[in-house]
Amino acid sequence: MATAVIRPATLSLSYYLNLFAKETRYEFVKAMRNRMYSLATLGFPVMFYLLFGATNRHAGPGMNFAQYLVAGYSCFGMLAAALFNLGAGVATERAQGWLELKQASPMPRMAYLGAKVLTCMGFGVLIVASLVTLGVTLGGVHITPLQAAHLTLIIVIGSVPFASLGMLLSLLLSPSAAPGVINLIYLPLSFCSGLWMPIDVLPQWLQKIAPALPTYHFAQLALNVFGYARSSATLVHWEALAGFTCLMLGLAWLVFTRSEAKA
Repeated sequence: MATAVIRPATLSLSYYLNLFAKETRYEFVKAMRNRMYSLATLGFPVMFYLLFGATNRHAGPGMNFAQYLVAGYSCFGMLAAALFNLGAGVATERAQGWLELKQASPMPRMAYLGAKVLTCMGFGVLIVASLVTLGVTLGGVHITPLQAAHLTLIIVIGSVPFASLGMLLSLLLSPSAAPGVINLIYLPLSFCSGLWMPIDVLPQWLQKIAPALPTYHFAQLALNVFGYARSSATLVHWEALAGFTCLMLGLAWLVFTRSEAKA
């Protein structure tokens, strides 16, 4: 009688995929139960949109400001989700010894980091869905399903560069310093990159600095969905984000290897 042969490679792949899926699910549930993180990540973009988007639906230099802020605050929320989950979150787990326990377990490191990145992506989807809903119902904007899907895709993919930045910050900062330093980083980046208001209304010296910031290229990709981007050269923006990601990952790897060598 013929018997089924189970290949070790297939079993190994199935095992690691199942492990990755479980780690992602638990990480997402943990983030949702962390009220300080989930309410701030989802609540701030929604609150700011209700204050400045829905109440200024027709304001702006030849644009629908409520529609503009759907894209801008989606980037703003995604930036906070990535930096605080990987930056402050990993720094706290490293200080508590949880990261060492994960490293001692048979779980691959990529499952730990990948679960956090996918959790950020999940929050990005929730942020876009919330802002699109508010924009259509309260902001009086017209957003097609294709535009909503396009914006969601940009926000999800755009989480990777800033997750890489968060990873680097988690290796450099202590848990007590991480939240304050992250606020000092992502709030000015958001303001200078046009996430809160069009760059054209900012001072000239800030307009010249903006193209050097990764958040500027992230914002341009999102704003281009509604035709509000200053530059529609999408390939240039993606290349800038890819280069920023490689730089952050390279620096994080350098810091990590040096810290392991000292240990």
